[in-house]
Amino acid sequence: SENGTRCVLSSSSEFPEGFFTPQERKDGGIVIYFIIILYMFLAVSIVCDDYFLPSLEIISECLGLSQDVAGATFMAAGSSAPELVTAFLGAFVTKGDIGVSTILGSAIYNLLGISAACGLFSSVVSRLSCWPLFRDCLAYTISAAAVLAMISDNRIYWYESASLLLIYGCYILVLCFDIKINQYLMKKFSPCCTCFTKAMEENAEQQPLVGWREESGPLIRQQSRTDSGIFQDELDYSQLSTSLHGLDEISEDHPNVFTMPEADMKRILWVLSLPIITLLYLTIPDCRRQFWRNWFMVTFLVSAAWISAITYVLVWMITIAGETLGIPESVMGLTLLAAGTSVPDTVASVLVARKGNGDMAMSNIVGSNVFDMLCLGIPWFIKTAFINTSGPIEVNSTGLTYTAISLICSVVFIFLAVHLNGWKIDKKLGIICLVLYLVFTVLSILYELGIIGNNPTRVCGN
Repeated sequence: SENGTRCVLSSSSEFPEGFFTPQERKDGGIVIYFIIILYMFLAVSIVCDDYFLPSLEIISECLGLSQDVAGATFMAAGSSAPELVTAFLGAFVTKGDIGVSTILGSAIYNLLGISAACGLFSSVVSRLSCWPLFRDCLAYTISAAAVLAMISDNRIYWYESASLLLIYGCYILVLCFDIKINQYLMKKFSPCCTCFTKAMEENAEQQPLVGWREESGPLIRQQSRTDSGIFQDELDYSQLSTSLHGLDEISEDHPNVFTMPEADMKRILWVLSLPIITLLYLTIPDCRRQFWRNWFMVTFLVSAAWISAITYVLVWMITIAGETLGIPESVMGLTLLAAGTSVPDTVASVLVARKGNGDMAMSNIVGSNVFDMLCLGIPWFIKTAFINTSGPIEVNSTGLTYTAISLICSVVFIFLAVHLNGWKIDKKLGIICLVLYLVFTVLSILYELGIIGNNPTRVCGN
């Protein structure tokens, strides 16, 4: 540090060198990077739509999970796999703060940016329930406060990292008794819980069980949150087949992924994505098909691994492209890199929001952030309790105060925005979240550049 200026490592130092020199990139090679970036976006979309979400749907069916609980657990864990990999890299490989900075730096994008995408890119108005959003926001606030308190002294001890695992364990325990807790709170605070009852009634009227389409025939029954807890009545549930992709009957096999679409634009995208479609087909069992249906956990794990690999390449390409264009390091971390690491969350949330599953989308958004806190706790605990027991992990917590204020404010704002919007995801909510995200991002950039506060940064060596 010189004259109050903070020195940070370049983001590219965490990745391999690119396949072009800096001059070659400036002379036109950067176009190749942008092509790879677009292709990685397409690849993540295919993995999520064809493998990740179908496996999630079968897991939800087998465990009897409601939409919001499935979104906050398995969906959040799978789409946050890149953050978990990043945290392990930061703790064991690079020995830097990449895990902390990536996870905390992308938290605001996860809350506001993805909510904006769900509202703006979804043509369906999705109704939301009060309890799932309140539950997940409260859990995230507690876990974020715990992480921020731990790194305030720049040291992480084993008992501190263990407390993160304990907090997440309590969160899972709450999810296991989600419906009972919800019903108890409604009875206890019935005078001030009218939004709970109203939202649930609207869900029961407007949202059939996941994936059922109106044209598929009369529904056996519609499902609201009051009868969709962790544990379902086996007889009731056996009458229904849950699907995010309109699989109306389990007995019918799903069309082959190599079937060419009829629409012209979809044909072009299909031809361009044929290499990744083939690679995924050869490496991931398609649990939508009868032959592979019982392999759904393999599908879930392998697709999560693919999501991590694709996201790594995506962030790598974005980092090099940003450096070539001369984008400041602090701006990159708060915008392009934050969005890049959250691509799986964005794609998965938008896909389910477009099908009217608002509770699943919002629970994935907030639940992913809760899981991200766990992503920090696991490698920290392993390193402090089993590998380096002689002392704590050293981390850099500069700018902690502003980060804490931003995280807490973003959670409060998203909850208030949904409440003021009538507990639904629509274009209006998308615009509100987009404006809030832009305001937070601009303030964060000004803070990192030293225009606000006394905390300017520069890239080490520059």
